[in-house]
Amino acid sequence: MCGIIGFSGRREAAPILIDGLKRLEYRGYDSSGLVTGTGGSLHLRKKAGRIAELAKEVAARPAPGTFGISHTRWATHGGATDRNAHPHFDTAGDIAVVHNGVIENHHTLRNQLQADGVEFRSETDTEVLAHLISHYYEGDLLAAVKHALALVKGTYGCAVVCRHDPGVIVGARLGSPLVIGIGPDGHYLASDANALAGYATQVVYLNDRQIFQLDQDSWVIRNQDLDTVDAPLQDIEHFLGGGDAELNGFPHYMLKEIYEQPETLANAMRGRLDDSDSTAHFGGLNLTSQQLRQIDRVIMTACGTSYHAGMVGEYLFEELARIPVEVEYASELRYRNPPIDRSTVMFAITQSGETADTLAALRESKRMGHTTLAICNTVGSSIAREADGGVYLHAGPEIGVASTKAFTSQSCVLTMLALYLGRTRHLSSVQGQAIIDNLRQLPEKVRQTLGCHERVKGIAAKYAHVRNVLYLGRQYLYPAALEGALKLKEISYIHAEGYPAAEMKHGPIALVDADTPSVFLVPRGSVFDKVMSNMQEIKARGGPVIAVCSPDDEEVASIADDIIPIPDVPEYLQPIIAAIPLQLLAYEIALLRGCDVDKPRNLAKSVTVE
Repeated sequence: MCGIIGFSGRREAAPILIDGLKRLEYRGYDSSGLVTGTGGSLHLRKKAGRIAELAKEVAARPAPGTFGISHTRWATHGGATDRNAHPHFDTAGDIAVVHNGVIENHHTLRNQLQADGVEFRSETDTEVLAHLISHYYEGDLLAAVKHALALVKGTYGCAVVCRHDPGVIVGARLGSPLVIGIGPDGHYLASDANALAGYATQVVYLNDRQIFQLDQDSWVIRNQDLDTVDAPLQDIEHFLGGGDAELNGFPHYMLKEIYEQPETLANAMRGRLDDSDSTAHFGGLNLTSQQLRQIDRVIMTACGTSYHAGMVGEYLFEELARIPVEVEYASELRYRNPPIDRSTVMFAITQSGETADTLAALRESKRMGHTTLAICNTVGSSIAREADGGVYLHAGPEIGVASTKAFTSQSCVLTMLALYLGRTRHLSSVQGQAIIDNLRQLPEKVRQTLGCHERVKGIAAKYAHVRNVLYLGRQYLYPAALEGALKLKEISYIHAEGYPAAEMKHGPIALVDADTPSVFLVPRGSVFDKVMSNMQEIKARGGPVIAVCSPDDEEVASIADDIIPIPDVPEYLQPIIAAIPLQLLAYEIALLRGCDVDKPRNLAKSVTVE
């Protein structure tokens, strides 16, 4: 959830650390800090708030040195204060630690250390690690870190420096990603390869329970027994995923990423649609045609926005491929023991590839011998590397905390997978080609949909003051309704709920009043008349209605208070098109309410802790 950047080399470390933290701020922005070293001294600077506050502190009080570690925090234990910001020191000030993850037994360890006379300066679980390392340090920092981590229960991606070992950085990972970077000016450490773009030329990812040591001239990765581990280097460009992490004139990353969707959808489809056999092809599934035909059940597991994409996938797979699908919250599935037979395949859906619950569910499935596939945006991520096979989104970096282009790309990839599986079973070449033709039109349809932005601004101005919003859709558009409600909650802090439209009369309709607008997803389709009846029920009770509908639909316009027309597409593509105005509506309402769109309170981009 938090971000780490470290450097040891032949340049001043502080500017590199600050720049890296800015690139990682989407991972945590409650507080930040760094420590650099010169000779036998360590220089600590840390501040609550955004990275800009730390940058001001370093500008006023420079932190000299050519090695250091730094951290941007999303608080888990203890409030967002200067005192709780990382790095954390041992009592003597000799050892500094930055840490992502959660030390689950920190209370027990803290009590033991306090009984030995250790005084704690913070409320964090991480400070325990600093004191443990200090306890075991006898001139060998690597050994001290190993012994300390042997007592820790939980997850960690950590980096450690010691004033008695100038230039040396030691660290380890268990459940929280770390990547070492090799560049012309030295060696780097980060929790995300994107933070190293422009600095490192090659990278190597650590696996769980590995420990590393680096300085300006060398690096080594070891296992728990401190035996050297072979770790092949790869060019960093392979892991950056294309795209651009700059704003490029947009006021916010979220808006930039909304407008990137025509391009990201085209990237998701590039090279995967084949007219010669009217199907899709994927290079990384690692399953033969015979194995694919033997699949008779699919479990999709994910969290948040990716879970909603999985729900779209359920409709797609069942309609186009005739394969039964269950969609499971990864946070629940990881602790369940559902009966799964050998002909069931699990898809783990994730933008970051590091979501703790999704990774744990995937590992449990693999442990039981089931085939696991990933739908992921981040090359080199834990889930991408540990799955038996998978499909990359190629959406480029998604910096805005509220996911937008990942949802539409995931839905697009799931459509192609459903086509692929359907063509191995029952879809004719004519049906397959029709799906391909419609998919190819999708980027242009999304481009047309973005033309609703000005209309959405006017609607947002009408409803930015409300406290509750309902989102309603049926069939394919039910998960789109859930996703629209999530976007509004995430960035505007308005309470919003998504429902299947027909379920309103089974309880939620009690919420309807003149101050509670309902957003209906009602483009023309097989259940259009049914959704219109549901809309009438809301209007009969005085509820304002915003309708996302087909162009020039006078029937909808005669009932709704406001309409947002979207291009007509087949029902299986409607969630992708309908998501666009819902993303824009959430964005514009959040702006009007003065919210920080890219960095909403209490949230971070990648949830790497339970």
